Amino acid sequence: MPTGAARAVFQRELHPAAAALLPWFRPGQEEGIFSLVPQAILRHSALMPHFHIVTLFPEFFVSPLATGLMGRALKAGIVQCSFHNPRDYSADRHHHVDDSPYGGGPGMVMQAAPLADALRAIDRPGRMLLLSPVGRPLTQAVACELALAEDITLICGRYEGIDARLTHIFPLEALSVGDVVLNGGEAAALCVLEAVARLMPGFMGKQESGEDESFATGLLEYPHFTRPEIWEGLPVPETLRSGDHQRIRRWRREQALQTTLRLRPEMLDNAPLSREDALFLAKIPRERPGRNLSFCLTHYPVMLEAKKSGASSLTNLDIHDISRISRSYGMGEFYVATPLGDQLKILEDIVRHWTRGSGGSSHEDRAQALGLVRPVSSLEEAAEGMARQHGVRPTLIASSAVWPSKASRLPLLTPKDVRCRCRQGPVLLCLGTARGLAPEALEQCEAILRPIRYLGYNHLSVRSAAAILADRILGDYF
Repeated sequence: MPTGAARAVFQRELHPAAAALLPWFRPGQEEGIFSLVPQAILRHSALMPHFHIVTLFPEFFVSPLATGLMGRALKAGIVQCSFHNPRDYSADRHHHVDDSPYGGGPGMVMQAAPLADALRAIDRPGRMLLLSPVGRPLTQAVACELALAEDITLICGRYEGIDARLTHIFPLEALSVGDVVLNGGEAAALCVLEAVARLMPGFMGKQESGEDESFATGLLEYPHFTRPEIWEGLPVPETLRSGDHQRIRRWRREQALQTTLRLRPEMLDNAPLSREDALFLAKIPRERPGRNLSFCLTHYPVMLEAKKSGASSLTNLDIHDISRISRSYGMGEFYVATPLGDQLKILEDIVRHWTRGSGGSSHEDRAQALGLVRPVSSLEEAAEGMARQHGVRPTLIASSAVWPSKASRLPLLTPKDVRCRCRQGPVLLCLGTARGLAPEALEQCEAILRPIRYLGYNHLSVRSAAAILADRILGDYF
């Protein structure tokens, strides 16, 4: 524990010099507590989690913990922390805590023994969180979850990481602050500290300051304005100056929805939305790369048996369902390729019935979907038709239910890769019927989309595969 004088200095001075703070931060000298209780969850609870920071560089935290709201919270006793340095538990006379990795390779690895001894020296470590890029993402929900814990240990890795055997000895939970590589876990630990600490009563001042911010409601935050009313010709929105609190609340909600749709549309999948929210989102103009994406349902050349290729027959359900998928996801024309004259005649009859015949007059939605169908005799004719429409030849991408062989020359794409290509220009996604596209068809393609299912059973119908592919590539927001 720190001496009484050191404790008094720490509590009295908000911004002491780093040299004066360092003795406080040395491991083994103090017992600190982060009093962290999320306002929205445990507002009336006395539970206060205890944060222990395991780090080779406790001095890294000096300035951040003495600055701004965090500094004031430390002074007020709202948050406190303790530090534990694995270097103090090293048996090496030079206090080394790293060594070269087994199997070779660059960098060094944190040794197990010093880190284990540092962890065992913590009487009540509680949840042990290893800051690592391979971990569970840190989100606002995770921050609230952590605020429920009575004790939390933050382990800051360094070098290439820690000896993996530690994960078999201790219940370590990997936690990541993003898909990025840092020099160590200290910066990530600060993110965790601040995300949880700011949930505590008294940390933010006005409670709504935290509850209205980005991610707290599942959406990005609305924009803010302050005086002057007009700055460089740009006025504050009239709604915010109206004094009508109901209008202001709705404006802020709509701005949060619009910002989230533009910048982080994937967040909308889990955000709590009302019917009014959904109707507002549907009216927002936005870039739709799906317009550049078309299916080509290919009936020739396809694999009929293991080593035999040929032409397959049209299926009425495929035509109906894939055209409806294309229309629902805002895609371009739907090409159906077969070299067989009688099959083309059947296809034209189906389309005519549902677009210009009695079927279309009584089923407007179906008529819109079938109106996207374009009968063609070959994959090349489909590419030429798309080129005429867009003014540039499309990128042909094959789909397959099986992983390509090592001999394949085609680059393997993910659904996100295909979406990016749609932003750059037209894409024709080729769907094989029967047992899939034959080698002759694959030779016309520039890339191949990896299988929908490759970890187990995979025997989807082509129309089911089309629905899944459209959703993975475009979803509701692209």
